[in-house]
Amino acid sequence: MLAENWRDDPAGAIRQLIEDFIAHAAANDLGFASPERAWERPLVGYAAGDDPLFEVYVAHIGDFYLRPEDIYRQAFPAESATEAGELAVISWVLPATAATRGDQAQSRKRPSERWARTRLFGERCNEALRRHVVAALQTAGVPAVAPMLAPFWKRHSEGPYAPCSNWSERHAAHAAGLGTFGLCDGLITPVGKAVRVGSVVAKLDLPPTTRPYDDHRAYCLFYSHGTCGQCIPRCPVGALSEDGHDKHKCMQYTEIGMNTVMQKRYGLDTYACGLCQAEVPCTDHIPEPEEG
Repeated sequence: MLAENWRDDPAGAIRQLIEDFIAHAAANDLGFASPERAWERPLVGYAAGDDPLFEVYVAHIGDFYLRPEDIYRQAFPAESATEAGELAVISWVLPATAATRGDQAQSRKRPSERWARTRLFGERCNEALRRHVVAALQTAGVPAVAPMLAPFWKRHSEGPYAPCSNWSERHAAHAAGLGTFGLCDGLITPVGKAVRVGSVVAKLDLPPTTRPYDDHRAYCLFYSHGTCGQCIPRCPVGALSEDGHDKHKCMQYTEIGMNTVMQKRYGLDTYACGLCQAEVPCTDHIPEPEEG
């Protein structure tokens, strides 16, 4: 739970809440016979509910995309008068461990077992963290909702970026100053793109994290310097090219083909791939120009 004097520094208290959960929660485990962490120390950032970027997302992605106020009003219909400026988006980045990144870098056609376990058990940990943050805030008298766990979150098959969802945690993290997008659509963060992200919308006054970038692709060497492209040959089905990311081809392989493989190979009922997130310059940091 939040510290007793948390309102003296709400941003710091929430960051500490998230860091403590990842450091100590039993849920942060890969599910092997011996305990092994799924995630390293998280990054935490904040975006204002009325940040203009959320309107940009709607304009580019589609009218179905939910802004923070849309999320909040659907979660708390009795508070329909709440304004976007009264809300904050809490975002976090969970970095995969060095062992997981190393195993994945050695894989060529299918994800490593650690990577698959990170996708399954690590995301369960992420779900538990979302619930933990919401519960802590609500106990402190702050209405909050985790969009990914809400009944109104869903995928859409319309718009220029279809298939996509009506709330993207990567886009929330981008708004919160935590990263920019790469050629493969992954979020490149200060701890790289071998990550998963989470978010909570709360009725709370939080200072937004400064975005250290002006371009949504600033950290990708392919877009910023015309170099790299090392993620392209990492894709086993050719879903990546200099034209970008073929979502349909990627999802067909990852969510359907790899589900069968994960069950047969590792006994895990999950899907995964993520080969483009390892053995590339942006795996665990923001790459320098000479790395391309």
